[in-house]
Amino acid sequence: MTSAAERKSFKERWNSLQSREARLAWALILPTALIVFGLVIFPAIFSVWISFREVGLNNLNNVFNAPFVGFKNYIDVFNDFAFKFQGMRSWGAAVTSIVYSFVATISTVLLGLIAALLLNRPFRGRGIARAVFLIPYVAPIVSMAFVWRWILDPRPSGVVNDVLLSAGLIERPIAYLATRGLALLLVIIFESWRYFPFAMLMILARLQAIDDTLYEAAEVDGASTVAKFWYITLPELRYVIGAIFLLRLMWTFNKFDDIFLLTGGGFGTKVLPVLTYEFSFRLFNFGRGAATSMILLVILIAFMALYIGVVMRNVDET
Repeated sequence: MTSAAERKSFKERWNSLQSREARLAWALILPTALIVFGLVIFPAIFSVWISFREVGLNNLNNVFNAPFVGFKNYIDVFNDFAFKFQGMRSWGAAVTSIVYSFVATISTVLLGLIAALLLNRPFRGRGIARAVFLIPYVAPIVSMAFVWRWILDPRPSGVVNDVLLSAGLIERPIAYLATRGLALLLVIIFESWRYFPFAMLMILARLQAIDDTLYEAAEVDGASTVAKFWYITLPELRYVIGAIFLLRLMWTFNKFDDIFLLTGGGFGTKVLPVLTYEFSFRLFNFGRGAATSMILLVILIAFMALYIGVVMRNVDET
């Protein structure tokens, strides 16, 4: 039995300011923690579990008793014609994801760098220009995708087709988003156009933090504009550009909505997120879809490890 002194000590600790603050903190954190667990942590763990099970419409109502199949789902994904490389005419989702992610990310960073360099110079209406440049990034993805689909409409009334037909540059309308090769190029252009403002903002913020005395000293030494850019601007931007590149690479590799809204993943634009969707919600093979998402997760973890190991380490050293 506890003594009166022990009960009194417990009561004092329970009513102390530190204990009351701790209880308040837990009470404030608990709703967010429950939401994160229910919407992020549990689905992630459940996806790992499903990836080793045979789950379809036939046993979806009893998913916790789904039969264990080991690595069969992963093997089926790697052997699926939609996943693996089958020659230049059929890259597969894996190769398409890599090409799409790297080319779109490089283009995004380059466009952001050019835009930041232009907007870093003082000129009349610079604030309005910065606001206009942000429109692709802040506008809803659905509206942007459908505007592009209207512009690239395969009918003669499509904007691009109408202009080219009127100019006599083409003889008949072209289905731009339904032509293999061209569709992937247009999706990459759309991705670069939509997300270059993010790179622009980050690079512009770093440009404005560069000490002007560096440029003044270089100008005294007779350095040209190209030399100042190469030996002053780029070295000052290298860590920011590296961070933007790896972040955008991870985000682009995990992109689903852009491609799905433009092409539905057809005509050579099928990437791993779209393949995950098709396995799960078109073929209703949820085990294979979960396995595809786990493959995607492993690749993203590798990118994240590279980001932490390279970019963050260099930032800490500086």
